[in-house]
Amino acid sequence: MKDVTILILTKNEELNLGDCLESVKGFASRCVVVDSYSTDKTKEIALKYGADFYEHKFENYARQFNWGLDNTNITTKWTFRLDADERLTPALCEELSSLMTEHETDDVNGITMCAWLYFMGKKLAHNKKAKHKLMLFKTGIGRIEDRKMDEHTILSSGTSIMAHERFLHYDFKNMTFWINKLNWYATREMQDYFEFKNGKKASIEGNDNGINSTRYKKFGVYYKMPIFLRAILLFFLTFFKEMRFLDGKEGFIYTFMYSCWYRLLVDAKIYEQMKYNKPFEDTGDLKG
Repeated sequence: MKDVTILILTKNEELNLGDCLESVKGFASRCVVVDSYSTDKTKEIALKYGADFYEHKFENYARQFNWGLDNTNITTKWTFRLDADERLTPALCEELSSLMTEHETDDVNGITMCAWLYFMGKKLAHNKKAKHKLMLFKTGIGRIEDRKMDEHTILSSGTSIMAHERFLHYDFKNMTFWINKLNWYATREMQDYFEFKNGKKASIEGNDNGINSTRYKKFGVYYKMPIFLRAILLFFLTFFKEMRFLDGKEGFIYTFMYSCWYRLLVDAKIYEQMKYNKPFEDTGDLKG
């Protein structure tokens, strides 16, 4: 086992957590689950797999994860940010083990990974521009930036490298849950948009040029396009340029719902906020 702690945030994740923990057996020396008061069997599953289980009230992802960093006595050399619907593969574990050994004492303090996305049970093979995510970092050097949405791990020093192998992301329970999740995300995305309009910087607090470039495209290009029309244009650009149609019905549903429907919903919430200027609602935690 490697000298690494896996840190997982949960809320009603009985469908995912077991497979997630199973995928890191033999790789991580410790697993920590920080739960926001699940009402299903999340706790039983976590304890069954030998994970240390903590409960803490959810405010947002960044604050919950950073609370886990500060309050669960992580003493391993490395810390791994993993979601319950994500899995590591044996090939990725082998690669990460090698990279952690190679960079144990130098200034490479983080390892970034991309996902193979599975939706409705199907691998979306043409999701080639999956966001990269800094998931593994030396303990005490990485934290999550405090944002409502699109929060990333930032390093206080050193650099990061990219792993070649991908992790697996099972981004689906059922359509009702997924739509509720997108609605929850849309509210937080709207809040993030107005925080930017009110002066919060879009750039990441670090030297990750890839993330800064993506954020510039979102805040400096996408959000300057006409409201509502931009969501429709984004769908057609994504669906055809990235050849998502080759992923069949599942690829169409995912791309349309995420690149068009979700973005239209964000715009509707932005328009509502501009029209009524109501106080931001407390979105709380996503209900399972």
